[in-house]
Amino acid sequence: MRERLSPVRDSSDTARVQQLHLIAAARAAAVRPTSRQQVSDIVRVTADDEVDTRTFRAIVADISADVLR
Repeated sequence: MRERLSPVRDSSDTARVQQLHLIAAARAAAVRPTSRQQVSDIVRVTADDEVDTRTFRAIVADISADVLR
């Protein structure tokens, strides 16, 4: 069983947000998604309710810009 880390509650936990971002980016690079929705799904699986909506959208936008060229 996978142990879950506590959710990121505010922007002060930047190290955890950065870690989630890097993990999602690596997964997206490996999968090579063809749409923003696929990137969103990858980020959703990675972040799994650990970030707020604004942070989630920012991660999706950043990764999409890199992998959907």
